[in-house]
Amino acid sequence: MNLIFLGPPGAGKGTQAQRIMRDYGVSQISTGDMLRSHIRQDTDLGRIAAQYINDGNLVPDEVIVEMINKELKYSDTDTGYLLDGFPRTLGQATTLDKMLAEQDDYIDAVLILDVPTQELVKRLSGRRVCQKTGKSFHLEYNPPTEADGVNMEDLIQREDDKEETVLRRLKIYDNETKPLIDYYKKKKIAFKIDGTGKLVDVYNRIKTILNSIHKTKNLKAN
Repeated sequence: MNLIFLGPPGAGKGTQAQRIMRDYGVSQISTGDMLRSHIRQDTDLGRIAAQYINDGNLVPDEVIVEMINKELKYSDTDTGYLLDGFPRTLGQATTLDKMLAEQDDYIDAVLILDVPTQELVKRLSGRRVCQKTGKSFHLEYNPPTEADGVNMEDLIQREDDKEETVLRRLKIYDNETKPLIDYYKKKKIAFKIDGTGKLVDVYNRIKTILNSIHKTKNLKAN
């Protein structure tokens, strides 16, 4: 199965992506991981990306697209892949479709984790990082215990997790992603998933969709 995973910051995509990879054997292609890998390996594309990042600018679409293209061509994606962080805009989505068509490939489903803004702000603004150990916690969902060896006074809130920053990040996501969701809805491959509640319950909702797609693909193959 070839999948795209969409969802705002704090929706829980990372956690659910790991479960999907484990149970369905797909490879995760994360733009963040991909960028870091290219920069670390000092590839041609990595050097170009690093220049933009060091100057405080966004990496251009054409650089990201070329990285994705290489990943799809040369990585182990025989059993499928999960695109996380790409596409982020309508332009990237149409470019991806053209690129996949050239490879006689296509996207089976776009999973959209839906979480109310109020819940996202609560999740993100409650995160804290220990200055001494680097461990991450949440004031409500995952507070430090004695076993962690962390003092509350050592916990700090990252700039990205402050409420005003969170709201700004969520607004950017809404502006960029709404046209993208409409685009995939028209193609009838978009599936909105309630991302609230226990992690296992959210994953069970995802599994229901993926199992149905997997069954349909097998029927077509036979």
